Amino acid sequence: MINTLFCGNYKVFDGILSCIISILKRTETKEPFHFYLFTMDVHHLREDYTPITEKQVDFLQKVVKSYNSENLVTKIDVTDLYNKEFANSPNEQCYCSPYTLIRLFADLVPEIPEKLLYLDADLLFNKDITKLYNIDIEKYEYAAAPDHYGKLILFWQKKFINAGVILFNMKKCKETGLFEKSRNEIRMHKLTFADESAIIRSTTYQLKISQRFNDQKFLYKGTVIRHFSKRLFWFPYPHTENIKQWNYTKMLAKFKYLCFEDVLSEYLYYKGKFERE
Repeated sequence: MINTLFCGNYKVFDGILSCIISILKRTETKEPFHFYLFTMDVHHLREDYTPITEKQVDFLQKVVKSYNSENLVTKIDVTDLYNKEFANSPNEQCYCSPYTLIRLFADLVPEIPEKLLYLDADLLFNKDITKLYNIDIEKYEYAAAPDHYGKLILFWQKKFINAGVILFNMKKCKETGLFEKSRNEIRMHKLTFADESAIIRSTTYQLKISQRFNDQKFLYKGTVIRHFSKRLFWFPYPHTENIKQWNYTKMLAKFKYLCFEDVLSEYLYYKGKFERE
C-alpha cells in the first residue's frame, strides 16, 4: 500500500481533492493507496480553524474508491495531541497556520505505517507517484528536495529543504527521535519557518533528492510534482503571488499549464457534485 499524509482544516478540501485526483490519474500501479488526513479543532484561535468534515471525508472516500475499491481515506483528529504538545507555544501563530505543525505528531499515531509520504495540499502530480515513493530511504529519516529560494539565499545551510513534500522513514525517525526533537524545538523556540525549521534543525540522516520532486517555480518535462506555493514574479514589477491549482482560471491564465487539464476538469466535476450533494 502507498501511504500519504495531508494535514489541515476543512478549507484544504479543494487542494486535497485535486491533488489526490492528480495522483490517481498519473499513477499506473495497481497497488492501493491509503490517504491519511490529520485535522483538529482549534476554533478558539480563529473562527475557521475547524476540522475536515465527515461529509468531506466520505466524499473523498467515494472518489478514491472509484479508481480502486481497495483505496482508503482515514481522518485522524489530533486536537488532544495539539493541546497537549503545542497549545500556547511560541509558534502557535506561525506564518501559515497551526495546521502546519500537526504532521509532527506522526510518530505518536499508532496507525501510521513505516513509510509515509507527507504532501502539502497545493500540489499536482505530473508523473507517477512511484518515482518518488519507491526511492530507497532505509538509511535515512526522510527524503526531500531543496527549497527553490532557500537553495539560493541559504546555500550554506546544507540541510535546508522545502517541507511541502517529505518521504518519511518512520522507523528511522523513531530511532533518532526526529519528531520528538522537532516538537521540542516548536515548544522552546520561535522559528522562522515553524515546523520546517524544526525538522531541519532536528535532522540526523537526510537524503536530498532532485528538485523535480518538488518544483516550486517552473514545470519542466521531468517534473514529477508541481508545488503551487507562493512565488516571486519580476514583471511588471517585483511582487509575489500565491496562485493555487484549484483557482483553475487564474492558474491557467498565469502559467498556461494545459497538461493538468484532465486533472482539473475532473476536480471541477467532483467539486460541483460535492456542492450539489
